[in-house]
Amino acid sequence: MKQARIVLWAALLAGGLVSLARAGGPDAGAPAEAPASAAAPASAAAAPRPFEAQKLPPLPTLGEGDGVGQTVVVVPIRGTIDQGLAPFVKRSLEVARSRGAKAIILDVDTFGGRVDAAVIIRDALLAADVPVIAFVNRRAISAGALISYAADFIAFTNGASMGAATPIQVEGGKAEAVGEKVVSYMRSEMRATAEANGRNGDVAEAMVDREVAVAGVSEAGRLLTVTTEQALKFGIANAQIETLDALLGQLGLAKATRVEPTINWAEKLARFLTDPVVSGLLMSLGMLGLLLEFYSPGFGFAGGFGLLCLLFFFGGHMVVDLAGWEELLLFVLGLVLLGVEIFIIPGFGVVGALGIAAIAGSLVMALVGMPMSTAWAMGEVGGALGVVMLALSGAVVGLFLLARFIPRSRLGRRLVLETTLGSSRAEEAPDFHAHPASWQRYLGQTGVARTDLRLSGKATIGGEVVDVVSQFEYIRKGTPIRVVAVEGVRIVVIREGAEAEGEADG
Repeated sequence: MKQARIVLWAALLAGGLVSLARAGGPDAGAPAEAPASAAAPASAAAAPRPFEAQKLPPLPTLGEGDGVGQTVVVVPIRGTIDQGLAPFVKRSLEVARSRGAKAIILDVDTFGGRVDAAVIIRDALLAADVPVIAFVNRRAISAGALISYAADFIAFTNGASMGAATPIQVEGGKAEAVGEKVVSYMRSEMRATAEANGRNGDVAEAMVDREVAVAGVSEAGRLLTVTTEQALKFGIANAQIETLDALLGQLGLAKATRVEPTINWAEKLARFLTDPVVSGLLMSLGMLGLLLEFYSPGFGFAGGFGLLCLLFFFGGHMVVDLAGWEELLLFVLGLVLLGVEIFIIPGFGVVGALGIAAIAGSLVMALVGMPMSTAWAMGEVGGALGVVMLALSGAVVGLFLLARFIPRSRLGRRLVLETTLGSSRAEEAPDFHAHPASWQRYLGQTGVARTDLRLSGKATIGGEVVDVVSQFEYIRKGTPIRVVAVEGVRIVVIREGAEAEGEADG
């Protein structure tokens, strides 16, 4: 049957995804020392880049009259930078714009996190039309350094640090170095961000690539992490400020109204839905619901539940800017192609395979939040493929388990019969024979489809209700049918007149 072939295609796709996920993309399995050692001969011969500190302006006075009647927005950048932080920061910037805030203060204390989330925040900060001041309140490490560089002004507290922004990937539970392509991408992001606000691009690159040597700043073979004193000396920080209150006073906003946005329920929900475990479960349940719907007549609970799970999946990833309408439209296209293959085109071939590929591709794209080539080099594509593989495998296994055990249970028999015939009680369907002595007598007889046949269902033949299977097409309820084969316990039917139509077409 077509449904069985769909399951087979899904299983084959899952097997292929296993191989790709294990591969993890170029450089995914390289040891942490490999990039540094491979580049050592070249870096040893390369002279350090000359350094000239950029002369940065002092912190500006943004308020009038100590900021009385004016507004300043304080945005915490604390803890791990995850996918839910990006929409929160973007909403905070919109709050600042709508309230006419004089300044946006980023209260930074983070060891870093996801690169894709940091890049989204970086882009939003560079596009902000309100002055942004990053207050490095202890540390801005890794992705936190990229976010701080995107601010118009940077202030360090005493004993603060910033840098160590080389990207890593987790392989087998261990943090490992990534390939040159990813390092190059992050170098360009850091350099462009620093130069956008008048800071030295070489120093920013040295925070990403251990092989970048800058005279008087960093040595080859060591990642750059700067202290407060060094940040002032190397033209990274505009000032040293001890507290947030002191910073506001320096900006002329000591008495301004502070607005401190907090994460709302939608952003909390998006963080929950984009958790790798939760998103994988939503994919599994969504695909399982759709596969079950292909086996049952009409559109019922299974299909609705599956679509709801997938709606939560795509909705959560759209909120955090990992997915857009392109991924959603690709997924819908995949469903349409599968529907065409199942209900219109006989057999199962290229169209069905394209449908499955489109669905899998849309799910992978929704899990990857950076340029595909860079994500591949970082192993992000391999990780996303692994999640999708597990989801599809879970859906296939769940389908087989449900098909095997649910119909045998009392609840399963009740649900199936009441859905298709209206009741399971014998007195209301006295002509139903679940196990007739001989089904050969039905061969050649005509009848009427009692339910939609896609491709299995019920039909009334010779006054009896029996289980039947359509030979090659979807047949609607009430359509006249004829039995063309009896294969063991399978009664195979076609739409009455289908053979004549085929001969006329020939």
